[in-house]
This record gives sequence, C-alpha cells and structure tokens, in this order.
Amino acid sequence: MTNDTTTADPATGGARPATTRVVGLMSGTSYDAIDLAAAEFERAGDTLLLRPLGALGVGYDEDLRAAIGAILPPAPTTVEAVCRLTTRLGHAYAAAARRAVTELCGGRADLVCSHGQTVYHWVEQGRALGTLQLGEPAWLAAATGLPVVSDVRSADLAAGGQGAPLVPMFDALLLTPDAGGPRRAALNLGGIANITVLPDAGRSAASGAGVLGYDTGPANALIDVACERFFGEPYDAAGHHAAAGTVLPELLAALLAEPYYAAPAPKSTGKELFHPGYLDGFLTGDERGEDVVATLTELTARTVADQLRAHRIAEVVAAGGGLRNPVLTDRIAALAGCRLVSIDAYGIDPDAKEAYAFALLGWLTWHGLPGALPSVTGADRPAVLGSITPGTAALRLPPPAEMPARLRLV
Repeated sequence: MTNDTTTADPATGGARPATTRVVGLMSGTSYDAIDLAAAEFERAGDTLLLRPLGALGVGYDEDLRAAIGAILPPAPTTVEAVCRLTTRLGHAYAAAARRAVTELCGGRADLVCSHGQTVYHWVEQGRALGTLQLGEPAWLAAATGLPVVSDVRSADLAAGGQGAPLVPMFDALLLTPDAGGPRRAALNLGGIANITVLPDAGRSAASGAGVLGYDTGPANALIDVACERFFGEPYDAAGHHAAAGTVLPELLAALLAEPYYAAPAPKSTGKELFHPGYLDGFLTGDERGEDVVATLTELTARTVADQLRAHRIAEVVAAGGGLRNPVLTDRIAALAGCRLVSIDAYGIDPDAKEAYAFALLGWLTWHGLPGALPSVTGADRPAVLGSITPGTAALRLPPPAEMPARLRLV
C-alpha cells in the first residue's frame, strides 16, 4: 500500500502532499464487461490532481452474463439466484481488481471503489425508493488486501435523492469551463444516456451550484436488444445497421410518447423500464431489422439532443460505447446544433471514464467528503457515499479533507 500521509520531499526536505492510489471498478447497464481504471490522487491547494495509471476491461463470460440477464426485471427470480449471482460477481470483481492492482498500480494501491452490477432501481411516481447493486465486496477485500468502498448509491437515496447519476461530480470538477469558455455538457452513451449540464464558465463547481445531471433515456439499451434479436449481434458496430435502415415515423412517434422523456429532472432510469419486453410491445413483427435499429438510433439522438438544446449547450464532451457509433453521434450533434468531442481530448479514455469517476468517488468517501450533488440527484443534503469493507490490515482512515474546487489531470 502507498502511504496516505504527508511525507518528506527528498528534493527539498519540505512536506510533500500525500498521494492515494484508487482502483475504480464499474459494470454498466450493458453488463458486457467489467471496466477498471487506476488513478493516483494528490492535493495541490484547492485542486485535486489525478494521475491516470491506466485502464483495462475484463469481459464477462457468457454464462455469467446470461445469469445477470436472467434476473433482470421483468423476469421473476429467487433469493437463491440473487445470492449465487452476488457471490459470483464478487469473485469476478475480485479477480479483475487483483489484476488492476498488479498490472496498473505495480502492486501498490490504497483503495478499491466498486460500483457493482445494478439489477434493480426502484422508482415510483418519479421518486427513487431503493436500489440494488450486486457483487459482494468482501471478496474484493480478501483478494486485494485493500479496503473496498461499495453500495455507493444508497446514501443519496436515504438523503432523499435519486441515487443517480453520480458521475456528474467527476464531470463538474474536471470539465467546468474557465471564464470565456463555451456552455458545456458532458454526455455518457452507455446502456442508458445521461447528461451533466455544467456551470457557466468561470463558476466554481465545488458546491455543485449550477450543475444539473440526469438520465435522458436509452442510449444503446434498445439498440442492443434489436441487434441481438434481428442479427444475433451484441451491438450495432460503427452504426452500420442504422446506416442501412430507414427511420419508421410511426414507430418513432410511438416510442417518443414514453412519459419518462417529458418528466422533469431530477430523474433516473434503467433497464427496469427499457428492457427487451418494452421494445417488443412496439413491434408488429413485420419490420426490417435495419429499419428498427435506425429508428431506435434516432430515438436516442432525439431524446439526447432535445435536452442539450433546452440547456443551450455549445459543446458536449462525450464518452461511453455509443461514441463508437458515428451515425448516433453525428445525429446528436446535428439535432442539438453543438460541437461534440470525445473526452479523450481531456486525457481520459472514453471507455474508462465511469471507472475513473468511481475512483474519484472512492477517494472522496475515503476522505469523508460527499460524492453526490443534490442539484443533480434531488437529495436534501450532500451525502458521503458508500460502505467501507476493511482489507486485511487494520482500517485507518485519513484525516477529513476539504472539498477540492477542481480536478486536473497530470
């Protein structure tokens, strides 16, 4: 482990700020892989420095992926199936985290932050009442010897929030423009699309003032379902099926009538709404696969672009698997009338952004700082997120820290 205390600088003899190495672990709503990123954090006044140590992706084996899909709503399940799956996921995460510590951190790390696999997000009448992420953290702690932050959403729910989205804290600290910069938003195109509307240029993001964030609806979730159904493929590679199809106006109009799109923020959603059976309810069985994929791609583009236009966004910084679909990204940019750039322009691997974000959330929890923004989640107060499972050594937390004003990559 590294030492999370101030040490002597051998060059000057003075105090050198502490560094903390955190492995962030994320498995999203597409449940196709475990994404991991390692980061070294260091304070420099009111700025938190992030040194990326690398990222890796570990695919789920087909049997485990099938087990996840088998318990997702609206499918029935049993307590036995949930117990078996949370244990199996814990083993998979433990092996992946051990790899990350060895391959990305050179065997030296302080902390793991594991999001787990969301299997249910309980929402009634627009209010989130509960959430469940599987992947027993004790297996990660045992495999790595490190403390593990997990169950990161529940504290925000208990504070009256949606428990989602949580990545806006990362977006706000990293991407809020300097004075004179463009009106900017961050966009993630995973299974579900979510945006973070950042404060006006020159405003501090530390308090969360001026930051909005919410799920706009499906990004790849329904597109992936259609690709599996019609072509036996897990996703629309490079958007080639969408490019070969024609948007079906009646189907698009029916899909756009979904009440979620008109609901006010804060709001969050997932595959408990946008699941395979949901899509089946709109199809007659006579449609061409390419046309269905084209229509679903247009659905994602429209619902995202509507929100970007509503907030007068000039530049959107995008990440997630949907970034590899030029049909989708070009359509979003055209409909929204904005510039769309990849977050790799800011030094972050777009496939690892959420894993880096959860590394940051782990650092914040470790230092007693809130990781959710009430302006985003609707909570009554900022909540320190997660539960900590001790590693093999005695659990010693660092002294409480001040909230950083910004995040900068080094």
